[in-house]
Amino acid sequence: MLTHPLLDKLRQLRCQGMLESLQEQLQQVDMQSLSFEDRISLMIDREWWLRENNRIKKRLKNANLRQMASMEDIDYDPTRGLSKAVMQTLSFCQWIREHQNLLLIGPTGTGKSFLASALGHKACLEGFTVRYMRCPRLFQELALAKGDGRYLKLIQQISKSQVLILDDWGVSPMDEGHRRDLLEILDDRHQCASTIVTSQLPLKHWHDFIGDPTLADAILDRLIHNAHKIELKGESMRKKNNNLNEIKQLSNSQEEKQGSSQTQNK
Repeated sequence: MLTHPLLDKLRQLRCQGMLESLQEQLQQVDMQSLSFEDRISLMIDREWWLRENNRIKKRLKNANLRQMASMEDIDYDPTRGLSKAVMQTLSFCQWIREHQNLLLIGPTGTGKSFLASALGHKACLEGFTVRYMRCPRLFQELALAKGDGRYLKLIQQISKSQVLILDDWGVSPMDEGHRRDLLEILDDRHQCASTIVTSQLPLKHWHDFIGDPTLADAILDRLIHNAHKIELKGESMRKKNNNLNEIKQLSNSQEEKQGSSQTQNK
């Protein structure tokens, strides 16, 4: 008698998981043998998992990661100089809880952005908010925000992210405005949040790249002194993947020719 009003109330309360679980219970006769506590537990578990999955989807959407990457897909080819033990330790996200930074440095194509995206994806799964931004695009957006009055709001949004990924550091020159914007962001995040930086530029050249010695000292003091540093080596992953695709295509072509030849011989 009370079933339909109860289902309607669950819909109004937006308890979709509990609603689906209750509907399944009503359709399964053997559920009647379970205790009240067991049945309500099943409903609450369904609701919790549904909401948690929605939260993860929202965090991933807001992160706007450059690539769909996961820790399980990382290539540990020995020529890359990438330690699996180090990456597994980082995957526990304790460095985020302790508000530490991460610097990924290496030549173009060595997979820095992929690693940053994989770590960002893992952080989202663990409940942290993530924001991905390429440095050139970041400075463009900040310049536009200054013009239309959104600057402080944008700075606050960036600062609130528990993990900020700054990709492609050092690919374009920094001017006075860029330096001060970056210091503003890092000062707000210092000892409060974590920042991942990817760069082709060796760490020893960062001070000269920033330009202004005073601002460079302040920026690097907030960025590198509590940072994990990973230096990648080896050839371009893009080139490697292209070569593998070419070999695969050649192999498939040879198999097709062999198959066609066997058919004709028959």
